[in-house]
Amino acid sequence: MSQGSWIWYQNELIPRQSVHISPDDRGYYFGDGLYEVFRVYSGSMFEPSAHFDRLERTAKALRITLPHSRSQIAARLEELIRKNDLQTGNIYMQITRGIAARSHPFPPLAEPVLMAYTTEADRPQEDMRKGIQAITAEDIRWLRCDLKTLNLLPNVLAKQEALDRGADEVIFHRSGTVTECSASNVMIVKNGVLRTHPANHLILHGVTRLVVLRLARQLGIQVVEEPFTLEALAQADEVFLTSTTAEIMPIVRIDERLVRNGAPGPVTQQLQSAFEAVIPGHAASSDHG
Repeated sequence: MSQGSWIWYQNELIPRQSVHISPDDRGYYFGDGLYEVFRVYSGSMFEPSAHFDRLERTAKALRITLPHSRSQIAARLEELIRKNDLQTGNIYMQITRGIAARSHPFPPLAEPVLMAYTTEADRPQEDMRKGIQAITAEDIRWLRCDLKTLNLLPNVLAKQEALDRGADEVIFHRSGTVTECSASNVMIVKNGVLRTHPANHLILHGVTRLVVLRLARQLGIQVVEEPFTLEALAQADEVFLTSTTAEIMPIVRIDERLVRNGAPGPVTQQLQSAFEAVIPGHAASSDHG
């Protein structure tokens, strides 16, 4: 993946090599901040309103004042896309509480620090066609997983554990109740019914999750937003994850056991086609199998 040459830092578009992060930035030593990842297709942000809704919700909960209005942020991100000539890829944006001497209380005079950059990234077509592997692990993260904060060390450790064991992702559970993955939401299909954990404080309210549930209802697929167990996960006909970068990704093996026949299922493929149809600049494709 290639990163763009220009970065938005403190209300300026500047060359990447000119960015200097203060060692007193609270994001650097406390992880005191929030972030968003926007998917870009054909030079346009995908579902920006949903991302900005979540950004504002997280900032309010963290008591961090956004340095600009959502319309101003959107305009500057669009300028960043043009400046870096990004067609397909991602925008990473983070906002920290600001720069101040290291001390736990909120610094009264610190101003939020905003930074954003772009990365070229193709759609993961091959993985979406074949599916990926996952492991399961106890979810020992804090109880505000609905907030998109910079504190991701538990997710990083879990993801690396999955990679070390030859898998691609980890499915979290709390005492046997499945929540989400390290960097995505998870859904199962049983007897044609789509099930996923409700959007409460135990999972991130994923934008792609939101889009997939909307598409499923439009397609007449029954949707149940209720907690389900590891046993239900093991007995599922289909399992897939959703995220900004992975879109709708089939999981075909969990803890070394095949999901059904080890191939993406029909509901997953139907949703993949529906999702592709709403991507700017893309036509729906039936080649998922």
